Amino acid sequence: MTYRIAVIPGDGIGPEVTTEGLKVLKTIEELDPSLSFSFESFPWGCEYYTENGKMMDDDGIEKLKDFDAIYLGAVGFPGVPDHISLWDLLLKIRKGFDQYVNLRPIKLLNGSSTPLKDDPKLRNIDMLVVRENSEGEYAGAGDWLFKGKPEEVVLQTGVFSRKGTERIIRHAFEIAKESGKSLTSISKGNALNYSMVFWDEVFEEVSQDYPEVTTYSYLVDAAAMFFVTDPGRFEIVVTSNLFGDIVTDLGAGLAGGLGLAAGANINPERNYPSMFEPVHGSAPDIAGKGIANPLAAVWSVSQILDHFGHEDWGARVLEAIETVLTEKKANTPDLGGDASTSAVGTELCRVLEEKFKNE
Repeated sequence: MTYRIAVIPGDGIGPEVTTEGLKVLKTIEELDPSLSFSFESFPWGCEYYTENGKMMDDDGIEKLKDFDAIYLGAVGFPGVPDHISLWDLLLKIRKGFDQYVNLRPIKLLNGSSTPLKDDPKLRNIDMLVVRENSEGEYAGAGDWLFKGKPEEVVLQTGVFSRKGTERIIRHAFEIAKESGKSLTSISKGNALNYSMVFWDEVFEEVSQDYPEVTTYSYLVDAAAMFFVTDPGRFEIVVTSNLFGDIVTDLGAGLAGGLGLAAGANINPERNYPSMFEPVHGSAPDIAGKGIANPLAAVWSVSQILDHFGHEDWGARVLEAIETVLTEKKANTPDLGGDASTSAVGTELCRVLEEKFKNE
């Protein structure tokens, strides 16, 4: 089976960490003759923007549409406004390919550390956040009136359609049903009296189709508190685009930092390619130094393998990450070590090969 993967290394440390992710995929290809991967790289991103005045080729979506997956490194570069990098590349791909499901695993891996107290209850961090990825506050709807005048008014409209809200909630219920886990909805119905009241009502409606799934519902401020004081109460979480963006970074902070945070932008119907990325950003301050942590990028590779239906390899990659974290022979400076980005990737491949041969 050959899978075509479009690689967008992007900016800053993006090329460095994706190189190690591709190294892992090439190792798997050598170990498993039934799998083959082909890669095509695209130089898009903020650095591309500074030279060409655009974040990607005009026909970029057309070029990407026939790939099986997209592997993104990082986007962001000094001098390029964040709203340009977000709207003209990331959101363009997410919306163009209807990647309406964002999956963010938040798991305290073996060998990783948490800023929480050394309490077994507070170390029980293992949840999957299912974030709506196509509308909400990121729909781009609104207006800027009387710009530059004393009566200046800015309107940012959150868009919550019946289709968009129901399909993300139903997708989360399906994951919860299949995994036998509880599902928690995070909203803010007491303050957002249209969008979040609607969200809560749809969640209740869809829950009637899944009587076997235990459900909970929290206001986002309370949920943020419980993420810190009792993270074990969360298994599968479903929430809106904006709230999901915020609480997943909170979760990443609890589970070892953004260097261990991976994300998948999924088109469940598989009409278009899905996109996989570490979510740590381009970190221009350390770009080119060879010290960036590639583990989130490699975790994204695990998500790619799961998406392709090779959960066995996805699990092996995650186990290899935990082994490297636990043994501490090749940890980057952010994890208390002195290993280079490349050395971590090489060690991951060695562990992966050793585990596979000993199975």
